[in-house]
Amino acid sequence: MAAGKDGAPGARIGRPPLTERRRAATRLEIAREAVRLFAARGVAATTADEIAAAAGISPRTLWRYCSSKEECVSPLLTTALDTAAERLTSWPRERALTDGISEHPPGRSAAALADDEQALRYLVRLVRTEPGLRAVWLQVHHAAEPVLARVFASRTGLPPDALAPRVQAALLNSALRVAVEEWAWNEERGTTTPGQVISEVLAIAAAGLPR
Repeated sequence: MAAGKDGAPGARIGRPPLTERRRAATRLEIAREAVRLFAARGVAATTADEIAAAAGISPRTLWRYCSSKEECVSPLLTTALDTAAERLTSWPRERALTDGISEHPPGRSAAALADDEQALRYLVRLVRTEPGLRAVWLQVHHAAEPVLARVFASRTGLPPDALAPRVQAALLNSALRVAVEEWAWNEERGTTTPGQVISEVLAIAAAGLPR
């Protein structure tokens, strides 16, 4: 589930070409700097020009990647969903899909992962009080659902627009959102990684609704 120009996840799976990887790296750097500035100053007090300067690009370049200063943060939100969807697409059928979601992301150093997790924590905390960021957060999850539905459909032989994969995608999507919010908002629990909370939340989701 690769992020498109507008930040919405797409459907292509596999290693993207070099130019696209460079663009993705630029988007991620913009997102990191935007979150850093938002956390330090607040969204209202941060300008797009300041985000561009912090990311080492021109304001004109920034607007090629983002349609608003709030939308600059999308890559930090979509990266985890992109990784989960890509992994689940090729996940062995004999293994539970939930195992593929909670595993450590491949190809990331511990330091890089820790840095982005901290930025994500700051960002999701801001979602509670910043309507513009909350809109981006909800839009990212809304865009993820059709991609997750295709994952479930491919494993069951149903069309992606069938009711079952759509409900399963909505369930997983909501569980992931709640898990990340729980991890970000309740640091006093002592949970160090999103994956730990995701495993806990997925176990609750797998148990189904109470009678």
